[in-house]
Amino acid sequence: MRSVYIIGGQQRSARPLFADDRHWYEYQKGLILQADLDSGAAAQVLEYISPTEVRGQEDPILFKCATFHDDRLYACTQTEVLIYALPSFERVAYISLPCFNDVHHVRPTPAGNLLVVNTGLEMILEITLSGEIVHEWNVLGEDPWEHYSRQIDYRKGVSTKPHRAHPNYVFYVGDEIWITRFEQRDAICLADPLRRIDIGGRRVHDGVLHDGLLYFTLVEGKVVVANPQTLKIEEVIDLNAIAGADTLLGWCRGLMFDGPRAWIGFTRIRPTKFREAVSWVRQGFQRVLPSHIACYELERRRCVAEIDVELPGLNAVFSIVPGRDSAVQTEPAEPSKALMPNLSLRQGAEAIQ
Repeated sequence: MRSVYIIGGQQRSARPLFADDRHWYEYQKGLILQADLDSGAAAQVLEYISPTEVRGQEDPILFKCATFHDDRLYACTQTEVLIYALPSFERVAYISLPCFNDVHHVRPTPAGNLLVVNTGLEMILEITLSGEIVHEWNVLGEDPWEHYSRQIDYRKGVSTKPHRAHPNYVFYVGDEIWITRFEQRDAICLADPLRRIDIGGRRVHDGVLHDGLLYFTLVEGKVVVANPQTLKIEEVIDLNAIAGADTLLGWCRGLMFDGPRAWIGFTRIRPTKFREAVSWVRQGFQRVLPSHIACYELERRRCVAEIDVELPGLNAVFSIVPGRDSAVQTEPAEPSKALMPNLSLRQGAEAIQ
């Protein structure tokens, strides 16, 4: 069975589209689904709630961006790093440090350490599996602790927003460590920040190296293709144009290549405290799609499959990674949990009034 794991979070309650509700970002648990790519059946394989000692009482709980490597899933919540053996999902490592605040991504290094995107403190951390900090980088080129205190436990309900850089995702180009910066709309090399890819004024999330090219997801529903040698953009693929002008795909993040095809994640658009972050959502949309993942033939500008992830309980999508050969529960309560062709998913979309 070919499958993927879909990593993200579940909301405490459903929120109407564009409702005036400052508590819209209320996630009650981290959630991982496994989806069969042939049948489209999807089911929960792991749910997780952060312990109260590593989070504020009202803080959201969800998984952010994860990495799959050597039968290990490197996952993170806003204040924790968790490593799971696959396919059993036995937890084999756990780290939570007082400096963790709005962690967005974790991945292993070639030396066996971890790179942690500590978004709330505008940092990238290299840490050992025992939690020792080996290196700290501020993504704006400043002293990492110039604006922060080592005496504060940043896990306990401390907000550092608005972020000046909001680093999202860490990746390698050869032996160089690179990071995407949401507010600067770019990706930079940590060792030499002058080595920079300008995403062209667009808000960037993931950065994935595939077949010698870099693929960046843009939250507004585009994929930017860049050359890591020249640091120039070669192509911008508009997924909204593929979907149709009347359809709102959702907040785009999560990218996994499956041979020549790409699976991309979308989170249903909801209100945001910082409304300028979704200024690209304008009038003219007639339907908003549920949170889902979609398979694209990027060269042919074609979407070939979509899987609704809200039906099995996932509301926010952060990552898509290859699944292992454990069985997916294929006895959903309703047959509509199976793989949906484009028309079926859009027929189930919510109309925008």
